[in-house]
Amino acid sequence: MDTADTLRFDNRLIQRLPGDPEPSNQRREVRGAAWSAVMPTPVTAPSTLAVWPEVADLLGLPAGFVDSVDFAEVFAGNALLQGMQPWAANYGGHQFGRWAGQLGDGRAISLGELVAADGRHWELQLKGAGPTPYSRGADGRAVLRSSIREFLCSEAMHHLGVPTTRALSLVGSGEGVLRDMFYDGHPDIEPGAIVCRVAPSFLRFGSFELPASRGEQELLQQMADTCIARDFPELQGSGEALLGDWFGQIAVRSAEMVAHWMRVGFVHGVMNTDNMSVLGLTIDYGPYGWVEDYDPDWTPNTTDAQGRRYRFGTQPQVVFWNLTRLAQALAPLFADVQPLQAGLDAFQATLAACTRRDVAAKLGLSAADAADLQLHQRWQQLMQDGAMDMTLAYRALIGLDVASPDPAVLDGVFYDPARQAAVREPLLQWLHDYATRLRADPLEAAERIARMTRANPLYVLRNWLAQEAIERASEGDMGGVRALQEVLRDPYTERAGLEHYAGRRPAWADHKAGCSMLSCSS
Repeated sequence: MDTADTLRFDNRLIQRLPGDPEPSNQRREVRGAAWSAVMPTPVTAPSTLAVWPEVADLLGLPAGFVDSVDFAEVFAGNALLQGMQPWAANYGGHQFGRWAGQLGDGRAISLGELVAADGRHWELQLKGAGPTPYSRGADGRAVLRSSIREFLCSEAMHHLGVPTTRALSLVGSGEGVLRDMFYDGHPDIEPGAIVCRVAPSFLRFGSFELPASRGEQELLQQMADTCIARDFPELQGSGEALLGDWFGQIAVRSAEMVAHWMRVGFVHGVMNTDNMSVLGLTIDYGPYGWVEDYDPDWTPNTTDAQGRRYRFGTQPQVVFWNLTRLAQALAPLFADVQPLQAGLDAFQATLAACTRRDVAAKLGLSAADAADLQLHQRWQQLMQDGAMDMTLAYRALIGLDVASPDPAVLDGVFYDPARQAAVREPLLQWLHDYATRLRADPLEAAERIARMTRANPLYVLRNWLAQEAIERASEGDMGGVRALQEVLRDPYTERAGLEHYAGRRPAWADHKAGCSMLSCSS
């Protein structure tokens, strides 16, 4: 692997935090340790199915290495580059509102922390590379369909401007994986695959919850100190003041992240505390989805179909609830909880500011006040009552004639003619009020259009589009994945010939598996 011999790994996390002294890869409870050393399990016939070249460039991977057989060997887990020291992280979490105890990286194995040429650090993590001490009864593998979804969505979110982990590669294992996709007692063999995902850190809220739940205060302090030094080097000070500033930064970044989710219509689907990044990155792409016919109560997760805890409209409240759990975990490090309360207050203030910012941008206003927020709420209710496609409805507003607003500009966004007819009169009134507001705004028309175009994507990774690519890939044709890569690189610019990727959900996808709601099966 001579073409990659210039890469440097420093693996700061495992150098600074205590590891599991037990070397065996047996499922077990791991106490007093932040990680366990574990090797990926080799696969029989690794092959590179897809790569995001911009991520390879970000990491400084030589082109010759990316195009080589060695690349597939490394990012399938069959081989290591010099300096890699694989590990699986130990963490806990609240799942669907209940404490679940130890969870950990059950099918994720970090290869090492790469130091890029610009000095930035990137943790390279394989998802689906075999069992770890945290796998419980699972096999540590991932199937092609879920791996494609994570591979595509990580970069789709990045190009939308949403804070996220990144994706480098999608490697086929050449092996089958047994999965019960519908949890109905009928498992099937599916093709396996491994994603390499990339982030400055994969530390989660649950990374701190677990030692706190066990009374391991020394480890909790070490975790906090290491996270600040490694991931928040801009923070200065010491003691509780530094810890308070750190928690405040986590809260602010989390608010910015979820505000972007709401802006683009993304629904995470499994917002457990073990799926919350302390860097405010979108992490762990499972049964996610984009809102199509606008419904704040929609969730893409079949496991959450009854309670709908993680539905679209409640995502900001869930992030706040999760932050409260993190604050409780960190409380033993504080003599006074006021800095933690200040962080929670910062979340609320940041979320409110982000909401005003995004409403103004999506509606093409120079700024949004309370009256504008009410105008926007009326629009959201019309989208829901009229069964409008969220992405297409906002884009359609860009073409509104402000001098003579005509509802015909929205004709292509409705899913149900009867519901379209039912909202005709209130929609006419709203368009009149909106046009009046635009005429009073100081933004020039060209600036308004440009601002709306930057805030309202046209191309998003709808589940049915991902499913089309998955079905082609399952037959050995990666053309659908490659086509989506090209589309999703530039989600805001309308391009000729891409009408299929900017269309409403077709009727065939209304109830097709993988096209609307999804299970956590992977």
